[in-house]
Amino acid sequence: MAVVVAAGLGATELAPPRTRVGKRRPAWFSVPLRFLLPAVIVAAWWAGSASGAISERVLAGPPAVWTAFTELLGTGQLFDFAVASFTRAAFGVGIGVAIGLALGLVSGLSGLGEELVDSTMQILRAVPFLALVPLFIAWFGIDELYKVLLIAVATVAPMYAYTYLGVRNVDRKMVEAARSFGLIGPRLVLEVILPSALPGVLMALRVCLSISITGLIAAEQVGTKEGVGYLVTLAQEYNRTDYMVLCVVLYALLGLVFDGLVRLAERFAMPWRGQVAIR
Repeated sequence: MAVVVAAGLGATELAPPRTRVGKRRPAWFSVPLRFLLPAVIVAAWWAGSASGAISERVLAGPPAVWTAFTELLGTGQLFDFAVASFTRAAFGVGIGVAIGLALGLVSGLSGLGEELVDSTMQILRAVPFLALVPLFIAWFGIDELYKVLLIAVATVAPMYAYTYLGVRNVDRKMVEAARSFGLIGPRLVLEVILPSALPGVLMALRVCLSISITGLIAAEQVGTKEGVGYLVTLAQEYNRTDYMVLCVVLYALLGLVFDGLVRLAERFAMPWRGQVAIR
């Protein structure tokens, strides 16, 4: 029947297959497009501040924030504070991601591992990490260890959940095919299972980096003399809205740096992802 239908239609009536890979927009057009909406928001903020619709006591305007930026940059404090915050976040995320990844693999690959680990991780996920701040201060003091561990605890649960889900969604037929070629044990995990779960792992990393900003804000409110959180405390004490807004901008830039690093990792680790999106 299929042959008769095909013969009846004729070769000239068959439409050529359409490619699913679209042409990428050039960088000179794509990059400015990403900054269009933030630029519109900043322009509206600037116009509202210049016209007096937004009071300087409520929200400092862009010129005042820029003046505060140049003041801190001139004294060298801005660089020191940014490096201190970035270092704390990097160490905390590194510890939390490593633990969450290991536990997610153990729970996702083994039924016994799931029985031993999953219930505890679900409890940790349900407890807001900000509620642990007083306990961490009592246990670890107010030095760097407390700040790093708070960020680590905040990032363990998301990494565990996404890794567990990614491992459980790996195609079993692909695993069986790899085993038929002699891949077992650590090689099977590193060369088949973990690469297949990589989209979930990288998404978890992006979520962990976002949460680390919140943990960083909470950690730097207590017992620190360096960091963007310390700058927030000073701005609150002296009622400097220009410094407060500058701190928000610095946290946003820190988040953009983290997101850019994850995007770069995705481009090298999963080059095929760019061909899936409809552009």
